[in-house]
Amino acid sequence: MANNLIIFDIDGTLLHSNRVDSQCFAQAYEIVFEKEFPTIDWRKYPHVTDTTIFNTVIQQHFGRQATDDDIHKQQDCFVDLLKANRLKDPILFAEVPNAKNTIEKLIVDERFVIGIATGGWQRPATLKLNHIGIPTETLHMSFADGKETREEIIGASIKSALQNRSNFERIVYVGDAIWDVKTTRNMQLNFIGIRIRGDHEVLIREGASHVIKNYENYDQFLELVESSKIPLEV
Repeated sequence: MANNLIIFDIDGTLLHSNRVDSQCFAQAYEIVFEKEFPTIDWRKYPHVTDTTIFNTVIQQHFGRQATDDDIHKQQDCFVDLLKANRLKDPILFAEVPNAKNTIEKLIVDERFVIGIATGGWQRPATLKLNHIGIPTETLHMSFADGKETREEIIGASIKSALQNRSNFERIVYVGDAIWDVKTTRNMQLNFIGIRIRGDHEVLIREGASHVIKNYENYDQFLELVESSKIPLEV
């Protein structure tokens, strides 16, 4: 029986898309709403999720909550820009080395249940997963649609995975950003950091104990799943 739940972030964790994703999000907003997007430094927002970021900027510019129509227009333009940039420069959406193969191996390994939990909305997130061929049929996936915090998003993925069982021996979240470290510490979840540039210290300074560059060493990744820890307080 699978006793380990491993949940993956997407941008920067499974594919190299952080920078172009942020730029496309801001550009889409400026096209649709004809206002300058304030900043793509996501640390400036209350929560690092598409829902909270978008609601915050709409509130700043228009003094109201975002409507469903606002969200649909933003998503339509955002997805179109992602598609255009992917065709123009596919390397910007390249797979983190061996990410797809790692997911595929974990899916068929009876020791593991696999989830996806991202601060992005479902439509752009699914586009990116499909681009690198991540099989999603059996994954317990959760997105920012209707959710403001990363804790809510990860919690929804865990809840989905627990539908037919009472618990897991270990739950591990795999992410690339400082907010991933903070979220897993808040939730008391084990954490594995991914830093595709090799700048491991970015996450270690935040309390992460296990950080790797990619998934090229599958056996090493499995060892980290077993030894990963809840991030330390800093």
